Amino acid sequence: MNTFDMPTMPMKSRLSIIDIQYATIDVDGNALVITDKNGITAQLPVGATTVLMLEPGTTITHAAVKLCADSRTLIIWIGEAGVRLYSAAQEGGAHTYRLLRQARLTLDPKKRLNVAREMYRMRFKEDAPARRSIQQLRGMEGARVRERYKSLSKEYGVEWSGRNYDRGEWGSQDAINKAVGAANSCLYGICHAAILIAGYSAALGFIHTGYPLAFVHDLADIWKMDLSVPVAFRAVAQGEHGATERVRHLLRDEFRRCGLLERIIPTIEHILNAGEPDGEPPEELGGARPDVAMPEDAPWYGPSSSAAERAAAAAELPLMDPRELKIGVLGHTKQEEEEWNPFGDWE
Repeated sequence: MNTFDMPTMPMKSRLSIIDIQYATIDVDGNALVITDKNGITAQLPVGATTVLMLEPGTTITHAAVKLCADSRTLIIWIGEAGVRLYSAAQEGGAHTYRLLRQARLTLDPKKRLNVAREMYRMRFKEDAPARRSIQQLRGMEGARVRERYKSLSKEYGVEWSGRNYDRGEWGSQDAINKAVGAANSCLYGICHAAILIAGYSAALGFIHTGYPLAFVHDLADIWKMDLSVPVAFRAVAQGEHGATERVRHLLRDEFRRCGLLERIIPTIEHILNAGEPDGEPPEELGGARPDVAMPEDAPWYGPSSSAAERAAAAAELPLMDPRELKIGVLGHTKQEEEEWNPFGDWE
């Protein structure tokens, strides 16, 4: 049976995400077989799975990758709890209507502005001033972010002389800039993973534009000043030595505690709904094959308000105060922790 003939389960009927760490993945017949570090083996229903998230210590065979591709199951290679995204296989499980909708919203100036205003509201907990362009919103955000940095500097007793990031001169930066860079890299990784899982493009942003991670940075900005940056200041306040490693440990634990990955995906739906309601099939699907134009898991087959209501509720869930986070690496050996590279490829 070739790839095009293989029956696949609709996305809405599948398990959402399976996270695998310190294991080997192989194939037995038409099933994936997972063997953990203790030699315990279990079968995984790959055709009923949306995404495999492979954390450090995981090995997967070529045959297993092929089976996932045939089943339209996305594979992504990540750091612990999604604090990095290293690579991703084909996005076969996601339908193109999400990508088409995102592209249409970014190309319509009015709809793009509505999405940007909703991201501003979520970020600062108040509506953006009326009759402001996206360029003006960027300037207003920059001013508020600078004030937030000053406030965190005073709160944690960490000297702050401004954001000064140069990945080519990492060693010459002060401890707080290194910690903020490492913290933001963690947040970018989990946002990037969520975008791929949901079937959107990381490059099609609304406030940030013109580079491959524009939408990643749009999403990360919603949580950055309330999550990753405060954690960076707290880690440095506890001591400059090893601050970047502590940042990564803190955020790893917090991502898992608050289920950030599961919250990001409905948040994407919510902010795009500000541009236009998600209840009608995109016009661009008019020329597609019937099975493509009428996907069973499309949002217009159910109440259009349900996704928006779920997204709005998820987006309002409070995050834990960063000062309450506990530094810990339970379940990991000292060697495993030391092998981790805390420096990412993003700001």
